[in-house]
Amino acid sequence: MVTSFHVPRLVIAAPSSGSGKTTVATGLMAAFSERGLAVSPHKAGPDYIDPGYHALATGRPGRNLDAFMCGPDLVAPLFAHGAAGCDLAVVEGVMGLYDGAAGRGELASTAQVAKLLRAPVVLVVDASSQSRSVAALVHGFASFDPQVRLGGVILNKVGSDRHEVMLREALEEAGMPVLGVLRRAPQVATPSRHLGLVPVAERHTDALASVSALAAQVRAGCDLDALMALARTAPPLDCEAWSPHPEPSASTARESGGAASGDGAAPVIAVAGGAAFTFSYAEHTELLTAAGAEVVTFDPLRDEALPDGTAGLVIGGGFPEMYAPELSANEPLRAAVAAFAAAGGPVAAECAGLLYLGRSLDGKPMCGVLDADARMSERLTLGYREAVAVSDSALARAGTRLRGHEFHRTVIEPGAGAAPAWGFTHPERRVEGFVQQGVHASYLHTHWAAEPSVARRFTEAAAARR
Repeated sequence: MVTSFHVPRLVIAAPSSGSGKTTVATGLMAAFSERGLAVSPHKAGPDYIDPGYHALATGRPGRNLDAFMCGPDLVAPLFAHGAAGCDLAVVEGVMGLYDGAAGRGELASTAQVAKLLRAPVVLVVDASSQSRSVAALVHGFASFDPQVRLGGVILNKVGSDRHEVMLREALEEAGMPVLGVLRRAPQVATPSRHLGLVPVAERHTDALASVSALAAQVRAGCDLDALMALARTAPPLDCEAWSPHPEPSASTARESGGAASGDGAAPVIAVAGGAAFTFSYAEHTELLTAAGAEVVTFDPLRDEALPDGTAGLVIGGGFPEMYAPELSANEPLRAAVAAFAAAGGPVAAECAGLLYLGRSLDGKPMCGVLDADARMSERLTLGYREAVAVSDSALARAGTRLRGHEFHRTVIEPGAGAAPAWGFTHPERRVEGFVQQGVHASYLHTHWAAEPSVARRFTEAAAARR
């Protein structure tokens, strides 16, 4: 059933990466939250790290809107699911406003997400090396696609009062409202490394201080009332909110009350967390829970045993290469994971999880579930992938098609087992990953909202273990 859904909303975009989108978006989320508003945080694209800062700023899960992995038709429903009951939604864009999946036009761009959400766009411009030329730049972005509604500009890295006057005069000539001016403020910079910002889980106390400083900077430099007024101009969305629960006829397990085990108890699915495994989508836990699982988080850096009653194991992405000595030193947990997998327990591992299941990572012993060794690489592997499941597994039937994303600076050898997990069909053709017994391990990050059957299948495999 299609319903009308209305929440004030803004998309925070930029001409290019590095302009200050995360600074502005996170600062706005925090500043509006401090006003007592319920703010729904979102991130365009597949990024896992920025949503962690968004969650700190708002007290709500940071959620991704990815038109490639989930398809354009799911963007508005996923947004409506996350923003239900909120006073304001702020969507941080990805890359430059019109940049998306390579060779696919506007697909997965911030501009496409803004159009699908019928949301006004605020352009964050790094003004550090320009003055009057800013008007030509903004005019180009405002006129490139008439369906993208550019509602105003926030000028970042402004050097002085005189610089601000010149920028404002130029944009006034172009008829573009200036909704904020932020001066250069290195004290609120967030540390980065080889795959982007350092995740919140690795610097929680410092991250809280950073978010507070961003809120103060945005409060001082931006017209929050004007931004809220712009957000309120977004019209209603005609869509049904996404739900992790399947349609009643979609699953016999749902019809019979979910994937309960033989004794009627929900199967425990243990999900790796902590500083080494920070990459996850909120919808995955929601889908597992809706399928009948009891989801329990554990930390491979600290916990020496799997949670009691573990019947399924999910090890997502993160930065195990930064913690290889500590992960290796936790021998009791490595042995528990190896024993669980050897007994046929269902295991779903993505990227960092793949490395953790191997024999070694940068020479440090890992779980030894897979006959493969991993190491850091100088080469960044990054991009969207179209994939088909090659082998039947606890996660997917052979032939299941998914779109995903690779994002790593490591290499595992061999790159595929005797029964590969995925066959990539675009942009290159190759097989990748491992399926053995109950294990499905791969570099590919996927968004299960695009194919909820994988969560149900995995939960059913876990329930069958009880």
